[in-house]
Amino acid sequence: MEVVRLRKVSKRYGRREILADVDLRVNAGELLALVGANGSGKSTVLKLMVGLSRPSTGTVRRTARVVSYVPDVFASHDRLSASAYLRHMGRIRGLSDRVARDRAGELLDRLALSGGADTPMRKLSKGNAQKVALAQALLDPPQLLVLDEPWSGLDSAAHATLRELLTETGEQGAAVAFTEHSDLVVRSTATRVCELRNGQLHATEGRPPAMLTEISLIAGAELDWTRQPDVLEVRRHDTGVTLMLPTGRHDAALLTALNHGWSVTTVRQVKPE
Repeated sequence: MEVVRLRKVSKRYGRREILADVDLRVNAGELLALVGANGSGKSTVLKLMVGLSRPSTGTVRRTARVVSYVPDVFASHDRLSASAYLRHMGRIRGLSDRVARDRAGELLDRLALSGGADTPMRKLSKGNAQKVALAQALLDPPQLLVLDEPWSGLDSAAHATLRELLTETGEQGAAVAFTEHSDLVVRSTATRVCELRNGQLHATEGRPPAMLTEISLIAGAELDWTRQPDVLEVRRHDTGVTLMLPTGRHDAALLTALNHGWSVTTVRQVKPE
């Protein structure tokens, strides 16, 4: 079922044409990734989808009743705590205080908000503010979820959680559209990819997913693997951890493990799930 449709959409700011005759449809259950260089018009397309911008020519049609949006920059509120902000947003959307509180707590727990839900918004890092932005978008299950570079600033554990949340949202029947620069993230998350070049939209041919390297380690000295460069996912087990990293960018993790007394049990290439 079609959830949002752009027909022959163009967008101009003064004499500058950002988009030219864009045709795009996103269906229920689909996870669409928009890729392209900076300034190619990706954010403009997202804003048109949710109604934050109007086309200069062409039409945008939405059938979704509940539309959620995560901007590329989230302006956190100075005075409210994360939980108070989310309860307030829930009430605005018609949720009871109890439902909003429970749903906010569930989402913040899954995203592992540093400092807890009562942390004042003004004290949140960029990554933790992004977690609150994601939680507010998912408080009321959306029928259209639009996210502008949602992985920006997140730690590796939250990267995996966000991929799970987007997949679950699509499985519940929502249309999901997002922008992202990492080809690895795009290929492991999206069901369809479109590229913007010079204001025009191009379908991207299907390619095999990027390979990952899986490293299983037996614990040594205490180490927070979620903060190590290039680590995409950390799976903990009784004797240590299993790490997922981009293939070709795992040597630093191996060196860190050996320098901290960790034992390497297996190193193998795998395809993203």
